[in-house]
Amino acid sequence: MNVRTALVLLALALATIFALVCVLLSRGRAPGACPQQPPAQEDPDGGQSLVFADLTPAELAQVVRYLQGHLGLRLVDAARAKPSDNCIASVELQVPAKAEVLRFLDGAGARPRREALAVLYFGEQADPNITEYVVGPLPTPVYHRDVTVRRYGGKVPYHRRPVTGEEYVDINALIRRELQKAPRFLAACCESDGTDLTPLPTAPRGFKSGDRATWFVLFHSVAGSGYYLSPVGLEVLVDHGDLDVSLWQLCRVFYNGQYFASMADLEEEFMANLLEVVKIQKPRAESVLGSMRPRHQPGSLGPLHYEPEGPRYSVMGNRVTFQDWSITFGMSPSSGPRFFDIRYRGERIVYELSLQEALALYGSNCPGGMSTRYLDGSFGIGRFAYELVRGLDCPYTATYVDRHYLVESDTPKTNQNSLCIFEHDAALPLRRHFSDSHSLYYGGLRKTTLVIRAISTLINYDYIWDFMFHSSGAVEVRVHATGYISTSFLHGQGTDYGSRVGPHTLGTMHLHHMHYKVDLDVDGQLNTLETQDMGYKLMKEPWSMQNTIERLYLHRKRLEREDEAAFLLNAPMPRYLSFASPNSNKWGHPRSYRIQINSFAGEHLPTSSPMERAISWGRYQLAVTRRKEEEPTSTSIYNQNDPWTPTVAFADFINNETITNEDLVAWISVGFLHVPHAEDIPNTVTVGNGVGFFLRPYNYFDEDPSVDSRDSVYFSSEQDPGTCGANPLACPPPACAPHLPPFRYGGFLNLSLALPPGAL
Repeated sequence: MNVRTALVLLALALATIFALVCVLLSRGRAPGACPQQPPAQEDPDGGQSLVFADLTPAELAQVVRYLQGHLGLRLVDAARAKPSDNCIASVELQVPAKAEVLRFLDGAGARPRREALAVLYFGEQADPNITEYVVGPLPTPVYHRDVTVRRYGGKVPYHRRPVTGEEYVDINALIRRELQKAPRFLAACCESDGTDLTPLPTAPRGFKSGDRATWFVLFHSVAGSGYYLSPVGLEVLVDHGDLDVSLWQLCRVFYNGQYFASMADLEEEFMANLLEVVKIQKPRAESVLGSMRPRHQPGSLGPLHYEPEGPRYSVMGNRVTFQDWSITFGMSPSSGPRFFDIRYRGERIVYELSLQEALALYGSNCPGGMSTRYLDGSFGIGRFAYELVRGLDCPYTATYVDRHYLVESDTPKTNQNSLCIFEHDAALPLRRHFSDSHSLYYGGLRKTTLVIRAISTLINYDYIWDFMFHSSGAVEVRVHATGYISTSFLHGQGTDYGSRVGPHTLGTMHLHHMHYKVDLDVDGQLNTLETQDMGYKLMKEPWSMQNTIERLYLHRKRLEREDEAAFLLNAPMPRYLSFASPNSNKWGHPRSYRIQINSFAGEHLPTSSPMERAISWGRYQLAVTRRKEEEPTSTSIYNQNDPWTPTVAFADFINNETITNEDLVAWISVGFLHVPHAEDIPNTVTVGNGVGFFLRPYNYFDEDPSVDSRDSVYFSSEQDPGTCGANPLACPPPACAPHLPPFRYGGFLNLSLALPPGAL
């Protein structure tokens, strides 16, 4: 052995010893901490996204102070206002006109004035009404202008106003007083004195314009559990239409299939032994139907989501960037999550993507259930998007964002950590191929997605709103329903309207329908709607003309007018429907984005119904209209309490205007029919209860844009896949411990000030 060889062997031996020593020394040592913050980067839009930013608490307070000092009227804090008072009902951002915004974002136009939209209830006037003001400029307002007539064609009648928390408190007090008129009946039927029964409101509130009479369903209340599963069979109708609270009255009573004029009449029937009473034991906390308390001690921990090299997205104010995506986000107190100026690779794909409404329509053989058509926007989809539970509602290490609102109070409120942002690994390839012929190789890309999520609790139901941005350039919108089912007291032929889920509990059938606005700007504002679908043509095979073949062919069509582009719910619709640009990709096809809907909606309310026009957006699974500044939303918070003369009727948007090379909006409905079953106890699960839609690039690019992803993997049979140079999966980052902040939760903080309707 020569000296050179000996030195080489000695060097290798020393290197091996050094490596072994490092391994031995590192044994038992805790891994280092993972990076905590998103990578620092400059904000490339220079704060332009702030044109869409929700109002800050300081701005909300400024608007309140301005209105208090400049209207010349006595304004009562809405938190304690009676119907006969004037009050500020809500304040939120007045979104600037699109043309003005685009001049600012894309050209040399000035930044649009920052303004607020204030809704006021004027009960202390000769002609009580609802008035809307635009107030500005912020942060120091000096003007206000009445926009009610311009927006709605006249003053909004006072009876259309949403019911306030204070109004519910007064109704609840009335119900409690009336219950005291039937003490013996309540003791016999429910082991109750009336003070432990919880009323649940229904809506709408009558059968004609001007009505304000609400059915309330009464439930046994047990602390720490959902009362929605414990109906006692008693329902009451309260007329609360008068401005004078002292004139409100309980005008009808329902019990176990029978109707009575009052609680006193019910008591009289009971005392005369003329009433069939179903005795219900008062629920016990340890055995109450629907308890969510854990039944076992915690087991081993499940997988933990974390980023070994820190988050790969960045949040700057109301804007998030991720790979090639840029998204501006916000939250309307009434309609919920909304997004603006969604760009991919610097090109705007969507100007506005916003939730519009969530409808829950019930069936039952009890009055409350059979008449319920909740329009959740009137309650507040965004307002009741409470704090998210870290590690369950969203990954523990997600980024959590506060949302602020001013509704039914002169003081701004904050829902802490009520919107979360995270990158999600779907544990599924976005694309892959294993080649087993010609040449041997593997290529693929993990499916990772940016998710922006909020969860709204609307009385009994919880809606999980997801907006997802894929590396293929696709946008996915999805909603899951969970929470408690609403129930009726089981009597008579109750199972014609649902399923028995408890001793005296009927899980009532219902529809969930959600509506979205999608203002697509595909390669510019001017787009055309194009469809494609398949067909078979029987023909002679051309090589011998002796046999026949069913040849599949493609049928293309350009839709010219709005009426053609209004597709009724559950009716056939072209499988491919795209917003097309006048410009082409490299291969000569129009640059387009395809709308793909995933929904199994129930049947829409018959158009013969006197209240159908208020939810006429539900007629259509998809309707495409020309964008108009005067048609910003498909519904109104005022539609709930006067659906018979709707303030906004979506059907009026469709008037057969041309939609060729125009600025277009897609209005999309998704939903499902829910017939409750035993497995909905204690809660409805999200599995199988999710619907939504995709916005997918269709010839928008020249190839799949994800080919440029740094996460791509490729190795061939001629390479060693266990080496870093050939395969990045072979060299995962060093193990690190994710930074897990202490678990804190403040989601209950505002509830004493902003009670939802069912928590009186």
